[in-house]
Amino acid sequence: MGAITKTSVPCVVVGGGPAGMMLGLLLARSGVEVAVLEKYPDFLRDFRGDTVHASTLALLDELGLGERFAALPQRRLSTLTMRFDDGEFHQDFSRLPGRHGHIAMVPQWDFLDLLAGAAEESPCFHLARDAEVTDLIREGETVRGVRYTDRDTGREHTLRAAVVVATDGRHSTVRDRLGLRPKDWGAAHDVLYMRVPRELGDPGHTVLRFSASGGLILIDRGHYWQTALLIGKGRAEAARADDGASVRAVVTRLAPHLADRMAAIGAKDIAVLQVRIDRLPRWWVPGALLIGDAAHAMSPIAGVGVNLAIQDAVAAARHLTPALRRGHVTDRDLGRVQRRRWLPTVLTQAAQRAAQRRFVADSLGGAEAPAAPLRMPAPLRVLRHWKGFTRLAGRAVAIGLRPEHLSGALAPLDRTRPHMRG
Repeated sequence: MGAITKTSVPCVVVGGGPAGMMLGLLLARSGVEVAVLEKYPDFLRDFRGDTVHASTLALLDELGLGERFAALPQRRLSTLTMRFDDGEFHQDFSRLPGRHGHIAMVPQWDFLDLLAGAAEESPCFHLARDAEVTDLIREGETVRGVRYTDRDTGREHTLRAAVVVATDGRHSTVRDRLGLRPKDWGAAHDVLYMRVPRELGDPGHTVLRFSASGGLILIDRGHYWQTALLIGKGRAEAARADDGASVRAVVTRLAPHLADRMAAIGAKDIAVLQVRIDRLPRWWVPGALLIGDAAHAMSPIAGVGVNLAIQDAVAAARHLTPALRRGHVTDRDLGRVQRRRWLPTVLTQAAQRAAQRRFVADSLGGAEAPAAPLRMPAPLRVLRHWKGFTRLAGRAVAIGLRPEHLSGALAPLDRTRPHMRG
């Protein structure tokens, strides 16, 4: 379970998250042998990014996986509401181009199981679970593979490759072993996650609540609310120190209908996400490429992290497939991936930083009553009644900048032509 029987493959992918599993699937379907090394025995970890945007849904259609995805348990959002102390702003997804006028909220483990199952249909795909990468194999300045431990048996293994792709997240082991340091753009907040039971009389949609007394995100999971409370950077442990009393007070004030259920929430029920926005100046070294959060950690604002990572994976597969087929990956091949994905990453992070400044930073209150209400930013207040703007805002979130498709070397994988609205 935690080891690959081969000693070398053309490509090793470190990390079995959305980017790693998508890259493994695309390479394997292109006839390139690939090994994905996942540190844990399964994908069952709570409070991971699970917002699947319309651009990713279109990509799944192109892969012939649309029906399989539709069968997963999910909640579909055609609008997203941002509620301020003085009004609401709605992002409209219902008029997006293509077949999907919504975004889907799907437990990430279900999504990853789907990708893994589809990838395992190819003999070119190898997945090792419980396989923790501990070091890199190098020849001079060039990465030639990885060393990893089978955590089930404790045995160490080596696996050589023409290229190593790191998709192992914001705490990337590969990045650390390479000595790469991302530029940290700072984040004003962290996030406290908890599950709160949902009842029949509750509002039936996901809401982002921004107030002078706190910021709260309620994601409708059917039987429960995945509840995220924004809190000032470094204040998470202090907020949990009173067994969650201050957290309960803020959530109750922002969402009074949850008051009775919040009484049962204690510190043990509250998870902490340390928010980061950072980016490597260069995403590659000879023989290795970093994508997704390993190259650029995203804020949870707008839930774009999963989708940016998947777009990175598609671009990486498109540019690396020809090189891996010929058996030699050059620095130029690696650089092309970063050039393709650089602009959408930079602009998306810039938008997240602007959102932090405009309203997130002002919604990091505490248990004390706010001195004044938090008003909606003026541009949103002026434009919220113009349907064209709410649809444009929805498109910016649900499709994003430069969505990737199965073109170029991946074109033969396109089983279905996306249907466009008339």
